[in-house]
Amino acid sequence: MKLSKESICVQSGHFPYQAHTLPIIPSSTYVFDSAEHGMDIFTNKQKGYIYSRFNNPTVDFAAEKIAALEGFGMDQLPACYLTSSGMSALSTLFLALLKPGDKILSHFSLYGGTDELFHRTLKALNIETVIVDFDDLNAVEATLKNDKAIAHIHIETPANPTLRCVDIQAIANLAKQYQKKLSVDNTFATPLLQQPLLLGADFVIHSITKYLNGHGTAVGGAVIGKDLEWMDTIFKKAFRLLGAAYNPFEAWLLVNGLKTLPLRLRQHTANAKTLAEYLNKHPKIATVNYLALSDHPYHNIAKKQMEDFGGMLSFELKGGFEAGTQFLNKLQLCVRAVSLGTCDTLVSHPASMTHIGVPREDRIKYGISDGLIRLSVGIENIQDILADFEQAL
Repeated sequence: MKLSKESICVQSGHFPYQAHTLPIIPSSTYVFDSAEHGMDIFTNKQKGYIYSRFNNPTVDFAAEKIAALEGFGMDQLPACYLTSSGMSALSTLFLALLKPGDKILSHFSLYGGTDELFHRTLKALNIETVIVDFDDLNAVEATLKNDKAIAHIHIETPANPTLRCVDIQAIANLAKQYQKKLSVDNTFATPLLQQPLLLGADFVIHSITKYLNGHGTAVGGAVIGKDLEWMDTIFKKAFRLLGAAYNPFEAWLLVNGLKTLPLRLRQHTANAKTLAEYLNKHPKIATVNYLALSDHPYHNIAKKQMEDFGGMLSFELKGGFEAGTQFLNKLQLCVRAVSLGTCDTLVSHPASMTHIGVPREDRIKYGISDGLIRLSVGIENIQDILADFEQAL
């Protein structure tokens, strides 16, 4: 029976001992029936479990659910590996894909951790990142054409925290034309609102800490890939050797969070739309970055490739950094915290928090100004959120 994405999120499947919900299997190692059984599993002649750094039944179930969501509508489901964090998902993928001398092509306004991974860790390994304005497809193509060292393209859409969008299908077409692989960080949108694999991407990255878990109770990442053979050989080897394994307790929390993802996303999005419209008319607000606003520069791209606009937005107060600090300190309901996608509204200041490791001149160029405030709009009563903003402003 073919299920909808909403039902895939909710259904638990069938487990041993007639358990209705997913069991937590916290075993570090697994028993072989015989020497031959062990050899068959080690040589991939037979599926099975060896050691929980390699795989784990609880983790596998959660991974299969995410693969089913990202691969919804595809003829063949992708492979999914869950990792210890979103950053370990990125680093494991790039270390599996790239070698010294290779280059990554990416764009302005990335999550601060990704930016630092590119310009510090990978740079130290002689893997360079080339930054181009992806609004200019001609510039992207010219870079691909002229720089043969570029081996991979990575995009984040919507981007953190400016909500810049990249046309996934257009970039995927260029990647295919120039025989490059494309990865997409889909954390802000989730597979319920956007499916990059269907638009031509090769890999999808998630920080499953965020909307997929949805309750701020566990950290994790996911790498989803279409090339099953590559994922099951080269990526799997890197995943095992780098020790990026997820754990069964957090996988169990993830599966419980996924059950309410469709409901939560609807409320996150509805609240974000109302709050964005309020902020857009407020005399103390200079700019609002929310994709549902018809005058937002990326509204049309988002409308083309997303099913809805999600719960993330950012805005700039006219008073800049000082006004932003005063606003944060006056909040009574909304929470001053980094991360996103939890049930409560989280408010952060990227310049002093998530993007503090990005050089100021780069931040400003990317649109991450000193006074920018990022919101992960929660599922509280919208009137309470509006009242808190009104008194804080």
